[in-house]
Amino acid sequence: MTRIGGTEMVDWNLAVATATRFVRPGPDVSKDEARAVVAELRRHAKASEEHVRGFTRMIPVTHEPEDTPVLVVDRAGWIRANVAGFRQLLQPLLAKMQDRRPTGPTGAVLGAVGGKVTGVELGMLLSFLASRVLGQYETFAPPTRDLPAGNGGGRLLLVAPNIVHVERELDVDPHDFRLWVCLHEETHRTQFTGVPWLRDHLEGEIQSFLDQTEVDPMTVLERLREAAQSLAGARPEGEENDSGRSFVELVQTPAQRETLGRLTAVMSLLEGHADFVMDGVGPAVVPSVAEIREKFQQRRARGASRLDVALRKLLGLDAKLRQYRDGERFVRAVVQEVGMDGFNRVWTSPNTLPTKTEIAKPADWVARVHGKTES
Repeated sequence: MTRIGGTEMVDWNLAVATATRFVRPGPDVSKDEARAVVAELRRHAKASEEHVRGFTRMIPVTHEPEDTPVLVVDRAGWIRANVAGFRQLLQPLLAKMQDRRPTGPTGAVLGAVGGKVTGVELGMLLSFLASRVLGQYETFAPPTRDLPAGNGGGRLLLVAPNIVHVERELDVDPHDFRLWVCLHEETHRTQFTGVPWLRDHLEGEIQSFLDQTEVDPMTVLERLREAAQSLAGARPEGEENDSGRSFVELVQTPAQRETLGRLTAVMSLLEGHADFVMDGVGPAVVPSVAEIREKFQQRRARGASRLDVALRKLLGLDAKLRQYRDGERFVRAVVQEVGMDGFNRVWTSPNTLPTKTEIAKPADWVARVHGKTES
């Protein structure tokens, strides 16, 4: 337990309580409908294993997929799972902050209110995200009472109310849409179960990023204040406006930029690969895949309210959408050039992962890894 001044630096229970209190209600469904949706998502998740394996030619080697739980959850379940994941991943950083806590009155104030304030802030952010995530492969999932982790530490979450909400909003075939979503998330599970070094590599990069974080609590609070001002547009007239910067960028130190570049490249690869597989498998098993993709892309492009757009910028969600697009273009270009087996050399070792520059220039990756240049 990480404490400062005798109090937890983050009140995780308050984060859960806040998020579940303020999260939007899900779509109206009867109990029978809900049971049918859950059962179908589980069937689709199972069926997706074979589809994804056949298309990607990736076979799990760390543990069998049946040992990786497929959990169909509601929005509150997604919140609990992510708070548990954050708590585990951020523990080393919070421990460092504890060691550097200020003494005297400042430390007492932070100890008295800091944990609860941070818990509420985290809860509000999670309440925003909880109604938007369709599915998630939790790479660093710790086991909880109602959300077990698999043998390799990961678990696949499908957020049933969000899937139902989007399929209704898009007015697409619900059965096709549910399978389409499962194909994307199953690809993520296959990536981590088929590449035994990937989880440790990604965790190492994240911890490297956190290790380089300015750990003075007052500095972190100041960065949080900057983020809040950027969201509210509260900077005095004439001062530089940081509203285009995400929270990750606001708390970034110069030493973290190189690490963040590598992380961005990896996440672009993983997300783009999942989109490529989802659409590649789709025509054979999802009859209305073209309609679903077109409407889904239109939904992404439309955006939402001013607050929604501001929060997306603050949280870096705009960057995540770019990762889908850039990563998918990279995968498509490489597969066209060297085939699926040639692309799969990307999973050989950390050294064969694309750089951020190579994501934008696939031919550079092909030349480096395959020794092949454009004619």
